[in-house]
Amino acid sequence: MGIEKNFSNSLIERVDDANKILKKYLPSEEGYASRVAEAINYSATSPGKRLRPILMKETYKMYGGKNQLIEPFMAAIEMIHNYSLVHDDLPAMDNDEYRRGRKTTHAVYGAGMATLAGDGLLNLAFETALSAVDLAPDKASVIIKATRILGEKAGIHGMLGGQAADVDAEDRHRKIDENELQFIHENKTAALLEASLMIGAVLAEASDEEVKKLEEIGKAVGVAFQIRDDILDVTGDEKILGKHVGSDAENQKSTYVTLHGLEKSQIDVETLSEKAIGLMSSLSKKNMFLDELIEYLIDRVK
Repeated sequence: MGIEKNFSNSLIERVDDANKILKKYLPSEEGYASRVAEAINYSATSPGKRLRPILMKETYKMYGGKNQLIEPFMAAIEMIHNYSLVHDDLPAMDNDEYRRGRKTTHAVYGAGMATLAGDGLLNLAFETALSAVDLAPDKASVIIKATRILGEKAGIHGMLGGQAADVDAEDRHRKIDENELQFIHENKTAALLEASLMIGAVLAEASDEEVKKLEEIGKAVGVAFQIRDDILDVTGDEKILGKHVGSDAENQKSTYVTLHGLEKSQIDVETLSEKAIGLMSSLSKKNMFLDELIEYLIDRVK
């Protein structure tokens, strides 16, 4: 119990830190574009776990990073994550009215302004990431390398590609097979977790071998995270989750649970968890909190 409480307190501290860093890079709500700035800030500051920036900073620290170089990228990854949620909730996509226990952006500002808020967050993310050059002009090469990872993992070969495959299957009202679902999970969910770990290591100038291992860890954790999400959509508590439960079944959406059943889904989460933990133990550097966070992500109840 004491260990769990210590981790919980440490996580809260890191969430607060990530929130402060994110707010530093958000736009002021003034002028003719004040409405979209307001929608951007509403979207970006919604209650969230801030897992991606925390993973990034902990990896950066693990490899000896000590300065503020990581902060623009922490804000950027959270902006990209939140833009994806804003667009995911739109009427043309999942048409969700609530997320994280409050009204979604389009439910408050309308679909048009929510679309622009998502676009704004995506653009602001890269503007913010590249502002790291101002903090460390001598680190321009690793900043460019990290920004490229951010673009790849957020784009058509990453999160966007996974989302596109998911939307295409729904638009065509077709069932997806195991391979396509794996592609969706590895890209739509895992890609940004991979980016978080990889960017933290790259900015701290870890070796390519270590960065590759972290990419594999991110993939295992991300897929396990999404399978857990599919499980929670069947077994979860709406009050704990802060969102509607059972929406996948209502929308006749193919998920890991519908393809494999609850028991197999639970087994595969455990297998992926063991893979991630094994890879973590093979890294040249250690971070106890990061190990605990990885386990928390896989075993979460919300």
